Amino acid sequence: MTQESAALASGGIAARVRRVARPSAVREYGIVFSFLALFLTLTFASDAFLTRSNLLNILNQQAPLVIIATAGTLVIIAGGFDISVGAVYALSGVIATKIGLDVNPYVGIAAGILVGVGAGLLNGVAATIGRINSLIATLASGFIFGGIAIVITGGSTILIDDPSYAGLGQNDILGVKLAIWIMLLWSAGLWLLLTRFVLGRFVFASGDNPEAARLAGVRVSVVRTVTFVLSGLGASLGGVIASSRFQSGSADVGAELAFTVIAGIVVGGTSILGGEGAIWRTVLGVLFIALIGNGFTLLAVDPIYQQIVQGVIIIVAVAVDAWSRYRRT
Repeated sequence: MTQESAALASGGIAARVRRVARPSAVREYGIVFSFLALFLTLTFASDAFLTRSNLLNILNQQAPLVIIATAGTLVIIAGGFDISVGAVYALSGVIATKIGLDVNPYVGIAAGILVGVGAGLLNGVAATIGRINSLIATLASGFIFGGIAIVITGGSTILIDDPSYAGLGQNDILGVKLAIWIMLLWSAGLWLLLTRFVLGRFVFASGDNPEAARLAGVRVSVVRTVTFVLSGLGASLGGVIASSRFQSGSADVGAELAFTVIAGIVVGGTSILGGEGAIWRTVLGVLFIALIGNGFTLLAVDPIYQQIVQGVIIIVAVAVDAWSRYRRT
């Protein structure tokens, strides 16, 4: 393919993405209205909700999840699934604390983050070159990564009492935890990648119609592998932040994390069938679920109802996606 034809193909893909990836008004703005409604409800229902300490606490607690979910959004838009993020989250914390104790805290943090890059690359290769369904590939790799974490820890928690290691998760800048600043920069970076760079258009095209994207010159396998690498990087970054915050590494900390992450992505309006989604909506989706938990705590509501409410919300979100696609066919 010549440079001219490639440019035309790229332009054609961009135009197609702008047409097809434009979600329905309900999917695009539903999370905004839902978030604002819940926010206002909690503001009037609890005096403790709309306080600086409470809001910053929510953001700090959710920072690792937002980092992981925004990266996972790219995977789903591109037509894949990554449910190994919980195991990568745990393994990165274990590696970071282990090397932090034996070598150096900064080396440990760097090693823990790099673990996610390797894990994401393995997932991407398995799902593309290996042609294994991404759900199955990441399910299997999750077992492998989790098993490695158990072998390293011996089933125990690794503790590291070093201020240098704790800085990433506990230090603050201008009164705001460093984890929140990292979350904001990471989310903004992925938003720019998805909306302002050619790779972002290719991500949409790979999930919307991979065969048409291939014919237009897009290396779909490479694009999808890149999204898995970013997902692994996000999971390890979140895991290291959490490990730094608690100054410990454990093999079982990410057991249900993948489901929470996917819930935030889906509630944010990203289509589970690929080709549609937005980083900012995923951020709101994760925070929306966090507000539910925070509200239940502040209002002293039985936590068991929180699971029921979250389940209903996820079903509604998926139903909106399905009906939106059905009406366009």
